[in-house]
Amino acid sequence: MIRAVIAGLGNMGLSHALALHKDPGVQIVGLVNRSPVALPEELPPYPRLNSFSEGLELKPDLVVIATYSDSHADYACAAMDAGAHVFVEKPLATTVSDAERVVAKANETGRKLVVGYILRHHPSWVRLIEEARGLGGPFVFRLNLNQQSSGAEWETHKALMQNTSPIVDCGVHYVDVMCQITDGKPLRVHGMGVRLSDEIAEDMYNYGQFQVVFDDGSVGWYEAGWGPMMSETAFFVKDIVSPNGSVSITDGNKGASADIDGHTKVGSILVHRPDGDESIDLPDEPGHQELCDAEQAYMVRAITENIDLTRHMQDAVQSLAICLAADESIRTGQPITLGTAQ
Repeated sequence: MIRAVIAGLGNMGLSHALALHKDPGVQIVGLVNRSPVALPEELPPYPRLNSFSEGLELKPDLVVIATYSDSHADYACAAMDAGAHVFVEKPLATTVSDAERVVAKANETGRKLVVGYILRHHPSWVRLIEEARGLGGPFVFRLNLNQQSSGAEWETHKALMQNTSPIVDCGVHYVDVMCQITDGKPLRVHGMGVRLSDEIAEDMYNYGQFQVVFDDGSVGWYEAGWGPMMSETAFFVKDIVSPNGSVSITDGNKGASADIDGHTKVGSILVHRPDGDESIDLPDEPGHQELCDAEQAYMVRAITENIDLTRHMQDAVQSLAICLAADESIRTGQPITLGTAQ
């Protein structure tokens, strides 16, 4: 039986708690949150703790970290030092050096480290990546996710922007998709952004866009914006172009950018080749909770089957490095050569 502690009981933390609660091979021994929070009725009254250190005192085998980004690296290292395997929500850290520190700690302690890249567990996105790779590069990546958030969703976004920009928080998912399609290494990044609300700090921006160049000739752009002012026109673009055709998600733009299930929904894929088009329907896609279930099932298998996570950890650091370089480029107004962003 794997003894688990979940730290952070926001949307993602509660979803991971529900996933582990349903796993017969896992026993939740503690839920950590700094302030009281209502639990969904599906969760029994597991022990509630106020601090991360209290959770580690329970000697868990697995720690799920779904706290704010600036605590991820320290919490992950502390958990592994305490003997626990770690599932940490994206982004892995807020600096490249901290991300590398976490990976080094996993290698040093022999603990499993899985980063919450939810799209890796979505069968439709796996198919999208396979179809794109099958066309052959170099590739053009055209990806975005803008969210017209208001009310509670805008409050959540403002809280996230106290330490993480939309480009970093959302971008790591889609840059990870780029990196799974091309085997090229990123060379440089150029970004731009703007602060569109007086409700966020003067040194933060709630809209950003960047371009990345890879050493195989592939290029890509990604944009992310949060807030009540954002347009829902073309808020969800997922398009990969190659010399031999293109692969696109066609069902994404449904005018509901705040719908969390819509952020992963594919519906169908259009594969275009010069000699004709092919539409691939993808019915019965998993929803958000089902994807969290799949993430935690993978975490458990990584522990019980001793899965080699070397490539997973390398990819997590690389996608974070690209997004952090984009963030630095936006803040400095200068292009960033990869390897210099910290």
